[in-house]
Amino acid sequence: MNDQSNSDSPKLAVLKRRIAELEAREARIQADYEHLKQLYERAPLAYQSLDSAGCFIAINQAWADTLGYAKEEVLGRNFGDFLHPDWKDHFKEKFPRFKAIGEILGIEFEMVRKDGSTILVSFHGKIGKDPLGHFQQTHCIFHDITKQKQDEEALRESEERWRRAITASPIPIMIHDEDDRVLQLSAGWTHFSGYTIEDIPFLSDWTERAYGERTGSKKEYIDQLFSINKTEINGEWIVTAKDGSKRIWEFRTTPLGRVHGGKRVLHSMAIDITEPRRMEEERSKLESQLRQVQKMESVGRLAGGVAHDFNNMLGAILGYTEMAMELVEPDNPLHANLEKIQGAAQRSANLTRQLLAFARKQTVSPKVIDLNDTIESMLNLLLPLIGEDIDLAWRPGKDVWPVKIDPTQIDQILANLCVNARDAIVNTGKVTIETGIASFDEEYCSRHAGFVPGGYVLLAVSDTGCGMDEETQTHLFEPFFTTKEAGKGTGLGLATVYGTVKQNNGFINVYSELGQGTTFKIYLPRHLAKTAPLPEKEPDTTGERGHETVLLVEDESVILEMTTIMLERLGYTVLAAGTPGEAIRQAQEHPGRIDLLLTDVVMPEMNGRDLAKNLLSIYPDIRRLFMSGYTANVIAHHGVLDEGVNFIQKPFTRHDLAAKIRETLD
Repeated sequence: MNDQSNSDSPKLAVLKRRIAELEAREARIQADYEHLKQLYERAPLAYQSLDSAGCFIAINQAWADTLGYAKEEVLGRNFGDFLHPDWKDHFKEKFPRFKAIGEILGIEFEMVRKDGSTILVSFHGKIGKDPLGHFQQTHCIFHDITKQKQDEEALRESEERWRRAITASPIPIMIHDEDDRVLQLSAGWTHFSGYTIEDIPFLSDWTERAYGERTGSKKEYIDQLFSINKTEINGEWIVTAKDGSKRIWEFRTTPLGRVHGGKRVLHSMAIDITEPRRMEEERSKLESQLRQVQKMESVGRLAGGVAHDFNNMLGAILGYTEMAMELVEPDNPLHANLEKIQGAAQRSANLTRQLLAFARKQTVSPKVIDLNDTIESMLNLLLPLIGEDIDLAWRPGKDVWPVKIDPTQIDQILANLCVNARDAIVNTGKVTIETGIASFDEEYCSRHAGFVPGGYVLLAVSDTGCGMDEETQTHLFEPFFTTKEAGKGTGLGLATVYGTVKQNNGFINVYSELGQGTTFKIYLPRHLAKTAPLPEKEPDTTGERGHETVLLVEDESVILEMTTIMLERLGYTVLAAGTPGEAIRQAQEHPGRIDLLLTDVVMPEMNGRDLAKNLLSIYPDIRRLFMSGYTANVIAHHGVLDEGVNFIQKPFTRHDLAAKIRETLD
């Protein structure tokens, strides 16, 4: 027996060891099972197992918690019992296919919780089969995607609202990525540019046309936006619309971040500033015109003041020179020197008259004239001025309205403009004089400083000369400004034209380009008087000497003395007074008749017109002759003399004075 026991002990030992290994393996399996069971039960995702009929074999706690049921309420029941009614038929159709395919990936069902609420879940699972390939059960996990779907829907709705808002916006808006792909355009963009998203699927297809004047590449511009961390970059670009018109847009481009596969996306909003820019330029132009008008007014006031004082001095020089020449024999060398003094003084007097014309202070005697007749009568005088090599063309307009102006001023305007045109033409050329009619409305005048609405008669003088640049045109009417060589011009010709036109409430425009000639357009107000002017009486100057008594009133002592001598040499009896008060006293004390009052207009105590009214009470039949070198708008209403008033312009010669006195007395 001992031998048998000893022989069995090795076998027994092996058996025991095998049993121990099996027990250990079983323990490990049991431990793994318990571990897997714990994972299954505690997993955050819902697990379920279904048999071939679709009934529950097992669920974990997450499943029960998600639907709100106890496990025993679920096990054995069919999966379809927990689906929303709308999904039950769908599950019955899909389940056989799932068993055949062998897996379930991302299938969504709407399930009903125990409290009646519904949730949307996403399923993933495998079909379990036995070794023979027969269906055993379905193992699935699912998770609640209700909140996710709600968020996605809210995001989709938000994006849709944003898309609709951009699309419907009246403001030009473009969404585009860094590769030029246009993602969205607003209605405003299409309205202002004419382009739709079909026209410009890529911004580069349109950039060259629209932003041809923008410097730098678009890529550099986009890189700048993202690199400097600015929320916005502004810039003005010239846009060429689909119809070819040019617009100015102010762009505000904002980087939106990275979407669409990591592409950088930008939001560009534009504001059409074409009109504000045009108005700004127009305002700047009007301000420039206004400054020019103000400058000309200031220079005119200065020129008029200087000319007035200088006129008095010239009057004395001319008067005393003329009287001295009468005392010297013509063959005396002194007589020739006096003639030179007289000539220089007369040329100086012409300069002061031009200054007064520029300053609108020359005294004039306006008449209602037909501009065509007046110009036609002086064409023969203009021909020698421009020379034989230059063609003078006269183009009178039809049915030209009458104007009220001193005819000598028309002569003055045309002479200055024709001489100016002649000097601008090299060798041969053409000067054209035209007339016509024009009307300006409120809109036109609002854009042109100094213009007043109404009807006007046009006088235009054009030449085919060298033309002028813009800088020259800005100084054109300034006194003493000239482009001629030294000694060949005083610079007062166009200044005189400007002053004459302004004095008659007219306007003047200049159109000129280098090499293209120049056109001066002068607009004089249409005269609307219903009665035709009476024919003018030619003055009778056959007898210049007289014997009558003249009351002379002049506050400048030099002029008073000189004029007294002139009158006495002409045979008149002179009562000389340096002030209006002295003149009234002499008139009251004079025992005889006073035939003529010769008076300055502007004096310290009383003006000449008021003095004349005072003397009319003493001498009702006294004739009146006014003289002045001062402003016409002080001499008479609105800068002109009343019709029928006798006037002589300072400085004057003895012959002029004699003729005017006889005209007044006779």
